[in-house]
Amino acid sequence: MDNLLAILLLLLIGWFWLDSLRAREIAIALCQAACTRRELQFLDQAVALRRLGVSWRAEGIRMRRAYRFDFSEEGIGRRTGYIVLRGMNLEELSFGLPSETQDA
Repeated sequence: MDNLLAILLLLLIGWFWLDSLRAREIAIALCQAACTRRELQFLDQAVALRRLGVSWRAEGIRMRRAYRFDFSEEGIGRRTGYIVLRGMNLEELSFGLPSETQDA
C-alpha cells in the first residue's frame, strides 16, 4: 500500500511539472504576440512565475498562475508587465503603461 501511495505521489508531481511547463509556454507565446501587436520589444523571451494558486468557479477547479515579464517601448529601458492564466486560458494581461491597462 505504501508503494502505491508513493507511485501516485510521483505521478501527481510529474503531472504538475508538465502542466506548469505547458502553461509557461502558452504565457510566453501570448506575451510575444501581444508585444508584437503593440510594437513593443519582448525582452529575454521569458516569463517568471510570481504567484500560483487554485481558482474555484462554475467551470470547476483550475490552477491560476501569474507571471511577470519585461518589455521595452523603444529599445531603451525596461518595463514590467504581467499575465494571468487560469488553467491554460488567458485571464488578464497588463503592460502597466501609464494610460493603458489591457485586459485581453
